[in-house]
Amino acid sequence: MSFDPFKQKVKPVCDAFECWKDLLVKPYDKRSADPYTKLRVILMNGTEFEANWFSHQFSRHCNINDLRREIALVRRVEQQQQKKISALKPVDETVLETTIGYEQLAVELTANLARREKDPYVKMTLDFALLEDFDHLYRFSNMLMHDMNVDASRLVGERTEITPGRPTVAEHRFPADDVRRACDNKKADPLTRLNAAIITAAEQQTMNFYMNVGNTYPTEEGKKLFLEIAMIEEQHVTQYGCLMDTTCTWLAGLLEHEYTECYLYYSCALDETDPRIKKVWEAMLEQELSHLHKAAELLERYEKRDYTSVFPHPAFPEPLAFGKDNIPYVRDVLKNTVRMTSKEEDYVEVADLKKDDVFFTHNKRVNGKAADEPAHAVIESYLTAHGEDFRFETEPNPVPELACRTRDNTTVGLGG
Repeated sequence: MSFDPFKQKVKPVCDAFECWKDLLVKPYDKRSADPYTKLRVILMNGTEFEANWFSHQFSRHCNINDLRREIALVRRVEQQQQKKISALKPVDETVLETTIGYEQLAVELTANLARREKDPYVKMTLDFALLEDFDHLYRFSNMLMHDMNVDASRLVGERTEITPGRPTVAEHRFPADDVRRACDNKKADPLTRLNAAIITAAEQQTMNFYMNVGNTYPTEEGKKLFLEIAMIEEQHVTQYGCLMDTTCTWLAGLLEHEYTECYLYYSCALDETDPRIKKVWEAMLEQELSHLHKAAELLERYEKRDYTSVFPHPAFPEPLAFGKDNIPYVRDVLKNTVRMTSKEEDYVEVADLKKDDVFFTHNKRVNGKAADEPAHAVIESYLTAHGEDFRFETEPNPVPELACRTRDNTTVGLGG
């Protein structure tokens, strides 16, 4: 049965304000919580962050104070939502354990979105970054085992493989080569628009997390790894943000953001296995529906157009669900595209680039010697201490050069 968010009954936005006691909810138990519950918490935290900062930018580019007051009201409620979601994370979950959740989310979410994406270009963009987040999960997992003796395969519930992807050393591209073509909202499938909005918010949250916590890691080697991965996340946010439509007005953008939030809370509420946290998603869906209706009201009041001008077919598509077996899909993408890079808006084989291409000169300038590259150094430290790297695989890595457990490959993706 289809769910049209614009046809739902809603309460006034003001009815959502809560007291401090209600905002500080009980966190999940990191030892018993389903890994996908943790992923939903990260996803919705990032979605609220994106909505909040879009709203702030809207306000800073608007000279109508009556409109500013309306979006300030919605923004305050969304700040409450973000605080409640953030409180679900337990205090005894370490930064590195949380990081494994961020990277598992990046892999599972990106694979889910790519598998349903109808636009070949957007799908390729998702697949391209998927291999890089997949490699980040491998690097952080080795550091987690080396520094804290914590098995990351337990944290991911053995639902996501931990093995090398496109080596991080090969991911550093010149900024001009991370720019992508924008989607045209008038032509793009509604699912494509949703996918672009969802992945941009999720990757932005990861980038922000690393930017703010990376310098708190207790070892120099760990700080360097967070620094490096944060730079790659900047590249991912650039490419995903470029996919989003650039022609919509601020009010149409507000409607898009609220629609995305409603869709994700709707999906989380259906997908959640923890009854207590399911109620959180259901309550927030109810609040977001009021925000969506408010955005539609503002669009009509200030631009004299109906919400159907933005969403001609407003019923939600199939809900986003974690739980698909993405392992075969990721392995296939890894096998077939690990040696690709991007050249301006398109994707090419590294072997087809000219030897003096900016990809090589910029990568060399950033990385220097392979021994100096932080992601490589983490694996080298693990190999020195344990003889072979940490992995969770259902079968050997599909790329022969990445299958070796006693040596970290630094040439795949760089022309080797």
